[in-house]
Amino acid sequence: MSGRDTGSGQTVPDSFCHKNYPATSFCDCRSTEALAQTMTHLRITKDSAIPLLGSIYFGVVDRGTSLLQVRPGCGCNLNCPFCSVDAGPASTTRATSYEVEREYLVDYVRDIAQFKGDGVECHIDSPGEPMIYPEIAELISDLKSIQGVSAISLQTNGTLLNDHTIAALESAGLDRINLSLHALDPAIAQQLSGVPWFDIEKITDAARAVAASTIDLLIAPVYLPNINDAEIPKLIRFAQEIGAGKRFPPLGIQKFERYKYGRTPKGVKVQSWWQFYNRSLKPWEKEFDCKLIISPQDFGTERRSMLPKVFHKGEKVTVEIRAPGWIRSEQLGVARDRVVSVMGCLKTSGNLRVKIVSTKHGIYVAVPV
Repeated sequence: MSGRDTGSGQTVPDSFCHKNYPATSFCDCRSTEALAQTMTHLRITKDSAIPLLGSIYFGVVDRGTSLLQVRPGCGCNLNCPFCSVDAGPASTTRATSYEVEREYLVDYVRDIAQFKGDGVECHIDSPGEPMIYPEIAELISDLKSIQGVSAISLQTNGTLLNDHTIAALESAGLDRINLSLHALDPAIAQQLSGVPWFDIEKITDAARAVAASTIDLLIAPVYLPNINDAEIPKLIRFAQEIGAGKRFPPLGIQKFERYKYGRTPKGVKVQSWWQFYNRSLKPWEKEFDCKLIISPQDFGTERRSMLPKVFHKGEKVTVEIRAPGWIRSEQLGVARDRVVSVMGCLKTSGNLRVKIVSTKHGIYVAVPV
């Protein structure tokens, strides 16, 4: 099989390699050119022999409910200083970005939805910005046509939303947009985006347009104590004023957490979960008469059987290294029709004996033995 060197000394098949993202009306040069300059991009097709289960970076994630996380890619156009996965053009840890062939992804979702039963929600998200995916509207339309799928939702930072893209998403059948909006003050919003070109007025105009469409809107800020304290009340009022939350909750305020490979902005105070609920959300609920402590049941999400795990923690198995990993010194291996992230791996091809160290939610992580 012919292949191409990724720049890290690893050769991957031509069938799932590309230099950058195709130019479409859903992408702009700020989100694609910077990404192309900083990391390897792999397009995962059916011919690549890389499964779409087992990885947190792409494919389908099943956490044992009626909601499936559908991850068509993982590129990002922002450099948010609180990003949990260090995504974006300024990333210091990211080595690879992935994009999944649409038909291949839809086939996987169809099979898993059949296993799950009726009432499945497909939540299109990413460790980045899902709307960079060049066929996002087509993907939504395809997912909507799957028997058993009752709702399609999309996570986005809003930078690629405009009248054209909102109309395309609406026509495709999108049910809800979860908008990552963390401040209304222009200076704070720009600071939290990590890029100089961020335009909060453009984002708020898009939010109003979504709320006026048939697509429901949920505003999903990350609360960063000592940084955007004054902005959260503004966002609650904004959501109420524009009519967010027609079918689903209007807000989903998220708690900031520190992560091993994530970013932590200077000066942020990390709350305990008790503090987050009792000192932040409950007082805001009382002040604005708005439900802010939400649960999966508010979205119709039910517990469902999880796809059977194919490895157990501590098991030693042989994987075939198929592609470079998301971060440096990581490789993606394949065994038993699952992706296995092999950490601290220097081998870039061939078979490797590994020990499974994590199997949570069917996401497999291993180390060489």
